[in-house]
Amino acid sequence: MAKATQPVPPGFSTLTVHLTVPDCAGYIDFLKRAFNAVEISRSPGPGGKLMHANVKIGDTMMMLNDPFPEMGSPPIAEGNWPLRLSLYVPDADATWSQALANGCQVVFPLQDQFWGDRYGQVRDPRGFVWGIATHLEELTVEETQERGRAAMAAMGGGHA
Repeated sequence: MAKATQPVPPGFSTLTVHLTVPDCAGYIDFLKRAFNAVEISRSPGPGGKLMHANVKIGDTMMMLNDPFPEMGSPPIAEGNWPLRLSLYVPDADATWSQALANGCQVVFPLQDQFWGDRYGQVRDPRGFVWGIATHLEELTVEETQERGRAAMAAMGGGHA
């Protein structure tokens, strides 16, 4: 598979909204009705929840998922904003270090992920969670799904 030629994947902006919402599939239907969102992709997970979905509203991509408390994605709770700000940068490690140096706390360690990004999450001093990522490789849907199944099996999460 060819390596990515840019740190931001095609179709995405440098800053992309990522919402964690209960009944993610229902919320996608609402977005389609209310804002003419176009569903780009969805990755079902255990128990019928969505591990990840992409919709496009106008020229903007939005990421969504159902809550997965066991994977650091809990439902709405006090002090836990129901969104993630996903920031694509040329060097995730440099931005990660800068964020930590300026008061952010690790939520999810920065590491290469099965979907082709180097990715981790930090919570800023105001409580917002930022996903920091650099796109490393282009994968087909099938490659991503296979890697996802292998990652879930390795974590004891069963089959996606």
